[in-house]
Amino acid sequence: MADKLKITLIKSTIGAVPKNRKTVEALGLRKINHTVERPDNPAIRGMVRQIRHMVKVEEI
Repeated sequence: MADKLKITLIKSTIGAVPKNRKTVEALGLRKINHTVERPDNPAIRGMVRQIRHMVKVEEI
């Protein structure tokens, strides 16, 4: 596993399931094309897996 993950929101949360909106918010993503770096651990991977259709993920 990589040390960190670079997560970018590529799809709007408008019209998304409320659970997915909360996941996006919990990751710290705010607007489309906003990027955050998070540690690579099973909790973050699970969150990303839940909203994989809305984000782009790169290993750093």
